[in-house]
Amino acid sequence: MDEPGKGTALRFDGVSKRYGTTVALQALTLAVARGEAFGLAGMNGAGKTTLIKCLLDFCALDAGRIEVFGASHRLTSARSRLAFLPERFIPPYYLTGGDFLRYMLTLYGVAYPRAPVEETLRALDLEPAALTKPVRAFSKGMTQKLGLAACLLSGRELLVLDEPTSGLDPRARALLKQRLRALRGGGGTVFFTSHALADVEEICDRMAVIHRGELCFAGSPAQLQAEHGAATLEEAFLARIGRAA
Repeated sequence: MDEPGKGTALRFDGVSKRYGTTVALQALTLAVARGEAFGLAGMNGAGKTTLIKCLLDFCALDAGRIEVFGASHRLTSARSRLAFLPERFIPPYYLTGGDFLRYMLTLYGVAYPRAPVEETLRALDLEPAALTKPVRAFSKGMTQKLGLAACLLSGRELLVLDEPTSGLDPRARALLKQRLRALRGGGGTVFFTSHALADVEEICDRMAVIHRGELCFAGSPAQLQAEHGAATLEEAFLARIGRAA
């Protein structure tokens, strides 16, 4: 259900997807309200990344429909309102950090203001000196921060992030959470997958649990814990997927 007065940023209605005889998603229905942070949790192979690929029209649906701010996900104009960071983010190795951000912001139709760019990098614990370094010399964590910076600078009202804290050290994870909470506080919408349930608990208004391609929970992290009488979100998650197995 949409939250009153907010409207819907994303709607998945009866989404199904198969790869041969393997069921990746089965009649999944879910809505994400504008202005909320929504986390998608599940084991490896549960269908989280497949759902994002369907959303981005990287693969065709077998059944169902997806809407982005009320428009079909098949429309380029609908997808142009979001910024995406894949789990395995690999920027062109021959670019510098600055070249990559200029290129991405050009695609987003956004100016490249040096001061906000450097402020965003610092907010992710990445030194502005990275702008002049080739990305082939970046560590995994530096590369991830560069991709996150591009999304945060995009000016898009919806961020779709696949495992955004992957490769980040504890300080960088904490700083990213601050930025995502600030984005949500400013009316932006965040939809992300994560194996780190502590991140989901700290950032998200609501979450969903997918198991074997099916939705087995949607609600707040506190709700999931309460339903299972669990001391931690991790315990509640394990109990839920155990019930769905």
